[in-house]
Amino acid sequence: MTLKLLVLFLTPLLSGLFIYLVPKSKPTTFKLLLVFAGAYLFGITVIHILPELYHQPIATEWIGLFVLGGFFLQQLLEYFTSGIEHGHIHKHEHHSHDHLHYHSHDQTQKSISAIVLLVALCIHAFLEGGMLAEPAHMGPHYDINAILLGIALHRAPAAFALMTVLSFQLGSKHKALPYLIGFSLAAPIGLLISSSLANAEILTEEGLILLYALVCGNFLHISTTIVFESSPDHRFNAKKMAVAVFGALVAVAVEYII
Repeated sequence: MTLKLLVLFLTPLLSGLFIYLVPKSKPTTFKLLLVFAGAYLFGITVIHILPELYHQPIATEWIGLFVLGGFFLQQLLEYFTSGIEHGHIHKHEHHSHDHLHYHSHDQTQKSISAIVLLVALCIHAFLEGGMLAEPAHMGPHYDINAILLGIALHRAPAAFALMTVLSFQLGSKHKALPYLIGFSLAAPIGLLISSSLANAEILTEEGLILLYALVCGNFLHISTTIVFESSPDHRFNAKKMAVAVFGALVAVAVEYII
């Protein structure tokens, strides 16, 4: 439990703080890292999480419904996050006269926007943390470390993207720092609460399985979006394809070899 909590907290925190060392990341390198993370997450979802879910003692139609629900829940959250959870950095350009006529109302609007962004990201991270609770219910073949690695891989670029966007939006890296800390705490809190509810038998075994199915749908949306966004014009890119295949093969190795 302690190791999982540390990984969930420190991975996004340190990745977000990396913006102080590398204020301007190279887009190509960043995208390749995203492609690897997305391909690994997609691979581990398809070859590990989904098969394990469908082997659980619960009606398969409920599994499918919750996976589908998780997919569209993630789509809904992205209306508020602009895709930051899969590393999408989107900055709104402002004209110079906007800076000359700066009002407190503008700052309030930006703060509200940042809070809405953080809340949406934290909902997603909270659910991810719950994915790691009480893995014994999933059976002996459920590899929690493989899933933890997948979560860490995609939370790292998400944290970096969050700091990049909020530093630009709020006008200061220091103002964005509390948001990064809040985002870093969300998944560990989700893990702690889910584990506590399971131990108290408030969250039943069936409830946990359906929670895993919901997050599985989240993973499918995030991972496929990352790979899709890496080639927005549907042009073949050998380097990105190679990185994607490598990421998927790592997932296969983790599942069948390691």
